[in-house]
Amino acid sequence: MLKDNLLSVKENIEDAAKKAGRDVNDITLIAVSKTKPVEMIKEIYDLGVRDFGENKVQELVAKYDLLPDDIKWHLIGHLQTNKVKYIIDKVYMIHSVDSVKLAKEISKEAVKRGITVNILIEVNVAGEESKYGVSPDELTETVKEVAALPGICIRGLMTVAPYVVDSEENRTIFVKMKQFVVDIIQKNINNVYMDCLSMGMSGDYTVAVEEGATYIRVGTSIFGERNYK
Repeated sequence: MLKDNLLSVKENIEDAAKKAGRDVNDITLIAVSKTKPVEMIKEIYDLGVRDFGENKVQELVAKYDLLPDDIKWHLIGHLQTNKVKYIIDKVYMIHSVDSVKLAKEISKEAVKRGITVNILIEVNVAGEESKYGVSPDELTETVKEVAALPGICIRGLMTVAPYVVDSEENRTIFVKMKQFVVDIIQKNINNVYMDCLSMGMSGDYTVAVEEGATYIRVGTSIFGERNYK
């Protein structure tokens, strides 16, 4: 089942990339493994996937030592400042940097360990109260402030689009995100690369690919429905 699911997702990504005139190699699939057991992750790993996403620090830490060390772990869920120290040296990228306060904590821990951490600034494009993220109005100032911190490298932006039944409803959000990337590139801020745009999940990843996502975060369409019990 997992193999068929993965193949189906990859085919959809290829079709969407072709439709948009994009090179499929510019798009990385993150298999979102939250709540899923190590055995299932290993099965997807054995099918060639190396990028995995977790929402919770404790879950990522628990799985980290049980799985191959060439996995690139992405923290995609909300990160509390007091949990930064537990994952700082375990993650390839933190997608959910939603405040200068959090960035400062990441910087502090990174400097302590003599490492540079790849981060994405999370943007709350739709202005949903239930979602984390910097507001579009504050984005440029936040990027400038965070970029000046040591031990951090801003690689791009991330958003969690609203849950919708029709994925087309999120197209305008993805278009806006891509425009934010373009706008920030033009500002030539030191230590800001903007080569990564993380957007699109199981319900809307093909639209996200069409609009420029370089990372898509797919869980349910690969692993099946989650059991939160």
